[in-house]
Amino acid sequence: MAIDETKTFTPINIAVLTVSDTRTAEDDTSGDILAARITGAGHSVAARMIVKDDATLLAKQIETWVDDPQIDAIISTGGTGLTGRDVTPEALSRMEDARDIPGFGELFRWLSFKTIGTSTIQSRACAIVARGTYIFALPGSNGAVKDGWDGILAEQLDSRNRPCNFIELMPRLREK
Repeated sequence: MAIDETKTFTPINIAVLTVSDTRTAEDDTSGDILAARITGAGHSVAARMIVKDDATLLAKQIETWVDDPQIDAIISTGGTGLTGRDVTPEALSRMEDARDIPGFGELFRWLSFKTIGTSTIQSRACAIVARGTYIFALPGSNGAVKDGWDGILAEQLDSRNRPCNFIELMPRLREK
């Protein structure tokens, strides 16, 4: 990381959304890893929930959090694969006034390739910004959550990261 120690760290509020038909609060290991990394970096876990693999339910929960002024970003884990039950990207596509962040998925797959090789081609990790809220969709494996947080989000969600970061753009995300 290119952290400028002369800059002030700005913590943000992040909601964690686990997308799964099988996980419970007791065995949501990828959500646990993500929450621990968020708080370990100095941010707050503003909300945490497990939602079934259902595009309508996912979109509804994401809309609720996007409209909550206390939530700056949403990170989901799960539902980004190729099967019929993997509907996280489809749920994100329902967001009004959303803008894709294509570089997130591209960079995620590049980093993931170093870990799992060509199997990364099965990932539809993606990100958007909707009405001033960042939304990042990671695969559901523990390794993918680590790759996404450690390799991308830890830096981009640190206001001291140079030459630029997602935090410094937040005041301008609602511009038209």
